[in-house]
Amino acid sequence: MAEAVEGEATASPPAVPDRVRRNRVLGLSVALAVFAVDQASKWIVTYILQLEARQKIELLPIFELRWVPNPGVSMGFLTAGSHLGRWALVAMTAAIAIFVATWLWRERRRDDALALALVLGGAMGNILDRVRLGHVVDFAHLHFGDISPFLVFNVGDAAITIGVLLLLVRALLTRDRKTPLEDK
Repeated sequence: MAEAVEGEATASPPAVPDRVRRNRVLGLSVALAVFAVDQASKWIVTYILQLEARQKIELLPIFELRWVPNPGVSMGFLTAGSHLGRWALVAMTAAIAIFVATWLWRERRRDDALALALVLGGAMGNILDRVRLGHVVDFAHLHFGDISPFLVFNVGDAAITIGVLLLLVRALLTRDRKTPLEDK
């Protein structure tokens, strides 16, 4: 009986399929790259271009760099107007990032792993801004004259948006299509 207990204690966990391992490495690499590009772009507009002092730099007739410190999340929702609000927002977005990282760690599909990596990398960049600065540095403004289809955003925001859209498109295109008769 003692031998059976010892045998159970030394049993190795099930092997992780190579596909899942490759998706993890790829996903974490892409997330790290998005995080690095996001932080580098914010550093450039903040310190090299001195965008906060200049407020706006027109690059093209439809695209400009504009300094917008964002104390909230996407589209001005959940604005953190206090110290407590700031840290509550950090905790909430960190919880979401942990959920996404866990999903990425378990993901078997490469396309979903890449989409999740975009979301994770962008979220990590924005979380770091909130922790360090109390706000997210937004600076990219795409506009067509007075028409501005997007709010001012950053690389992390763009990565999050693209990642979520990729997940949605894949889910909608590959979902099971049952007719009402098949459900009965």
